[in-house]
Amino acid sequence: MRRFLGTFNVRAETRILDVGGLPRFWEGIPIQSRITILNTAPLDDFESSFLMPNQEFVLGDGTRIDCDDEEFDILFSNSVIEHLGTFATQQAFAREARRAGKGYWVQTPARECLIEPHYFTLFVHWMPKDTQQKLLKNFSLWGLLGRPKPEIIELVLAELRLLSRGEFESLFSDGEIWTERLFGWPKSYTAYRLPYDARTREPQAERATVNAGN
Repeated sequence: MRRFLGTFNVRAETRILDVGGLPRFWEGIPIQSRITILNTAPLDDFESSFLMPNQEFVLGDGTRIDCDDEEFDILFSNSVIEHLGTFATQQAFAREARRAGKGYWVQTPARECLIEPHYFTLFVHWMPKDTQQKLLKNFSLWGLLGRPKPEIIELVLAELRLLSRGEFESLFSDGEIWTERLFGWPKSYTAYRLPYDARTREPQAERATVNAGN
């Protein structure tokens, strides 16, 4: 979040759409921006207790966002796109992220990382899905501690699809990619596009008008 706040000039009037997030995520973040939180499931009582006056929650699908083009200043999403199952669905999500926000910040775990962050296990995510299904219950920290039922393992495997750097770049070709590292290995990738010039903090539309006048 320090990197996010340092990259974007977030102000009280900034409109942020958090796709796939929860109110609890924003607790303690020092901003007063208008934040719309979009998720596919309603908030329970616990999560609702974190909803702040500057936030609203809406039900919706990140692959089909009900909003106008560039309705929001920043489209924000943290560790969501890898839960969409197929590359085609991830492509739809990326298209909506690029359409709905003047700028965007989309983060996802790196497939190239040695440790799979959902299973807390080395290398298993590099194996075929049928091999993962055989190994996860007894050879992953998630399986050993949680003892998930076979149907839960099957659901998780169907949902998770970690992205490689090349795939992620192809989804957000109009933005920049920041790589977070763990002991030298890629830990996560963040794609971002600024809605204004990073050096001058001028809105892009205003800057284009100035350049045209020159």
